[in-house]
Amino acid sequence: MRRAVCPGSFDPVTNGHLDIFGRASALFDEVVVAVGVNKSKAKSSSRLFSSDERLDMIADAVSPWPNVRVQGFTGLVTDFCREIDAQAIVKGLRGSGDYDYELQMAQMNAHLTDVETVFLMTDPSMSFVSSSLVKEVASFGGDVSGLVPEAVFERLTARLAERQAGA
Repeated sequence: MRRAVCPGSFDPVTNGHLDIFGRASALFDEVVVAVGVNKSKAKSSSRLFSSDERLDMIADAVSPWPNVRVQGFTGLVTDFCREIDAQAIVKGLRGSGDYDYELQMAQMNAHLTDVETVFLMTDPSMSFVSSSLVKEVASFGGDVSGLVPEAVFERLTARLAERQAGA
């Protein structure tokens, strides 16, 4: 079985992420969306959703693909790949900045294990979309409804309203 991992924090999952998951599902027998805790991001106040909330939102969003599942992990993605016998890590690239960063990560991962990294170019219509930008625009009242799944949009606007009410 050819198994791939799509790792990330997905806070929140976007339509750009879903494009990569769906395309990866056509290339591999199984795709595991691995929701990890990035220690540098975990310390940041930018985290909007808990791990459980992110897992739940992604599980709902990937339901159209029967060979895509969601699982949380901690530690190195290479260790997680070994644990679940994954042969590849799939990463979406929006542009050259992503490539520069992801190339170093892919080379480090290759140094640590024999798992290959596969880069998929993001659909051009989603090349500007990132979770951070979606959160920022939404926090100022911008319309991000076309950038995230409908259920995520509802949870995002509700969470931002909660935070504004508590501020």
